[in-house]
Amino acid sequence: MTAAGSLFCVARVDGELVVMDNVCPHRGGPLGQGIVEQGRIVCPWHAWAFDAKTGCASHNPKACVRRYATRIDGDTVMVELE
Repeated sequence: MTAAGSLFCVARVDGELVVMDNVCPHRGGPLGQGIVEQGRIVCPWHAWAFDAKTGCASHNPKACVRRYATRIDGDTVMVELE
């Protein structure tokens, strides 16, 4: 998903819509092209896995991607950018 000139990773994890930065902090991989596995979003490049609730990497809690608050309005995904 693109909004405000930025690309976001959008995934449904355990029934919840999750929106986070699309760029993996490891090597810049596209998280939105990864897979969802056991409540985590896994980068397709080097398999870094980010907890969908916290945005932090499973193996390193200091390596995180930003999560964004979201809500659904009809067919529109509303993302709080600030």
